[in-house]
Amino acid sequence: MLRLAVATDAETYERMQDPLADRGIDVEYVQPSERILDLDPDATSLGSFDAGFVYPSRVMEGGVVDALLDVPWVNDRDTVLRSRNKAEVYARLARAGVSVPETTLVSNPVDEADLVAAFEGIDGEVVLKPNSTTRGTGVARAADLDSFLGICDYLDLIHDYRATGDKSFLVQEFLPDARDYRAMVVDGRFAGAVERKLPEGAVAAGQWKHNVHRGAEATGADLPADLRRLAEDAAAALDIDWVGVDLLVSDERAVVTETNARPTIDAATKYEPGFYDDLAGLIRRTAGD
Repeated sequence: MLRLAVATDAETYERMQDPLADRGIDVEYVQPSERILDLDPDATSLGSFDAGFVYPSRVMEGGVVDALLDVPWVNDRDTVLRSRNKAEVYARLARAGVSVPETTLVSNPVDEADLVAAFEGIDGEVVLKPNSTTRGTGVARAADLDSFLGICDYLDLIHDYRATGDKSFLVQEFLPDARDYRAMVVDGRFAGAVERKLPEGAVAAGQWKHNVHRGAEATGADLPADLRRLAEDAAAALDIDWVGVDLLVSDERAVVTETNARPTIDAATKYEPGFYDDLAGLIRRTAGD
């Protein structure tokens, strides 16, 4: 049996155990954080493994676990950090000809005149996004200049704190009434998708973020060939083997809005046939098996 170290004990770990065991891969959780770790490898044994899945979300603790395990990862540190940097993702995708929303990076501190120009350079309402947060944290909408500058003021207060590492945020066009999909790509191939929708009551109350962690519901979706290719093109441009690709689709166009190199495995019914075969093949290739 090939042994796989998994750096999460949430849904992904629970759902992958039996399907991968059926394919000759023994899955074991390795706790990367919220613990005490002796840094002497002779004193600390995390077990013997052939590969890791995927690099821990806390990159500092991840570096220690990586050193102690000494295994190749399905999505290593560079891959996870590349996906987490939204601005880098947009720049790489745009350069590769992959459709993305109109977006500007703001690296604080900047003059108010520059902020005004960023706002006025995009038609209509804008979305402000911290560059490296997940789950919709800190994302806000602004329909007018005063509201936009007010949000920027709050970001300035955060960025003024000297220990804040990321002092950047994005100004992006808002795409109203677009359908929201998360497409999975495994080893370069489309592997399934879900559509994320808010309950009617949440929409009526003014909620607009489609993150599942914020109450949206994800149901399996059969994407047409062009959207499948869009997700695959995004994965190829970023060179990420295991990735969730977020798509916004309107009547006029489809764009990639974010990527996630640490996506949660969903129920098997939401994936294409052969999903776990493809995942097992990726793990074996990563391990050099």
